[in-house]
Amino acid sequence: MDVSSDELEGALREMLSRRAAVTRAVAADPAGAAIRRADRIQRRRTLAGMSVAVLVVVAVSAGSLHLRDNRPPAGGTVVIGDPDQRPLVERVTAPPGPDTAAPIAEVDLLIDGSIATAQGRRVPLLGIGEVERVHRLTDGRGWLAVGAPTLAGRFLWAVAADGTAQVLLAGADEIVLDADGRQVAWKQGTVLAGAGIVNGELASTVRAEAPAEAVPLRFVNGAVLVRLAPDRPGHVLWTLQPGQLDLGGDRASTDIFGALPDGRLVGGTTPGVGLPTCLTLLDPARDLAPSQPDCGPETAGDGRGAVSPDGRWLLVNGRSAGVDSALLVDLAMFDLPTAVRPAGPPMTGTVVWRNPDTAYYADAAGGLVRVAVDRVVAGRPAAPTALPGLPAGELPVVVSGG
Repeated sequence: MDVSSDELEGALREMLSRRAAVTRAVAADPAGAAIRRADRIQRRRTLAGMSVAVLVVVAVSAGSLHLRDNRPPAGGTVVIGDPDQRPLVERVTAPPGPDTAAPIAEVDLLIDGSIATAQGRRVPLLGIGEVERVHRLTDGRGWLAVGAPTLAGRFLWAVAADGTAQVLLAGADEIVLDADGRQVAWKQGTVLAGAGIVNGELASTVRAEAPAEAVPLRFVNGAVLVRLAPDRPGHVLWTLQPGQLDLGGDRASTDIFGALPDGRLVGGTTPGVGLPTCLTLLDPARDLAPSQPDCGPETAGDGRGAVSPDGRWLLVNGRSAGVDSALLVDLAMFDLPTAVRPAGPPMTGTVVWRNPDTAYYADAAGGLVRVAVDRVVAGRPAAPTALPGLPAGELPVVVSGG
């Protein structure tokens, strides 16, 4: 009722006065007593509410102090799901049920915020922001998604088969996963860290001190490949040992794409100032020193490329007959001119080997390129295929693993 307190007070006085049925004012004013009683009740309620508010403020302040007391050490990582403490941030989103459609490819693809699986399902990823890389878990129970850089750093999400997502890591400068999705390495500030992923949680975290400009790139034979500086040559393999990162002696390699069965790494080097980047083999036992040939086929030098799971082939960006192209390199005939064949348009994003004979990547126009080794060897480079449902100007993300 839209009635003021003064009007209510006057009406109450009038009602009680009439009920008193006297012609003179009485010493005991029933209306005043009722009003005073109401005022006392209101004051008690106000004091009780203030007491509760004070208790809440004290509790929150104590909780804030407790969180500050348990923050990571200076230079440490902000790890959500660290086995040493309860998650500080956890966000689970329940998207609508996945749709079923015709499969687009033999691999999973991230298209317009949804994972299009190789089985024809569409799994929307809601509430996790822009995703840069996705890895399918080998047990088929979901994916690991690495978010794009933000002001708050990168996030690592564990995505279930129905699309619900939970944060595993937050605030990292860079995050990399191994081929099986069972190990993760990340960098924040001067701390380089690695951990296992067990049942959607991090386990057995190891940390080492590293230069602030060092960046983890990928896992190679169980070790983490670290580039010492983004604008200078030089890499080191971190074997997940705590303490100070051994910087090694390599200051020549510009890119590393994977490993051969014998442990040597396939990488790029620049033989001199102004000269193009060329392929070579690097020996981990000698601080990644180049072995024969010192300078093999020329590459684009953009770092895009990957070695096949059996170590036989390398798919890398380069030039063929003066034209930019993806190149298929036969690593068994590394030093022969016939070892290099044009494989398709230049790569963007990540190249994913589905098996030792087939690789997928996206080109600059957003097309999906399927490289079949036997066809390329026969002189038939791959052509891109347009993807349905891909928004204009957006590139698909080829999902690795699985």
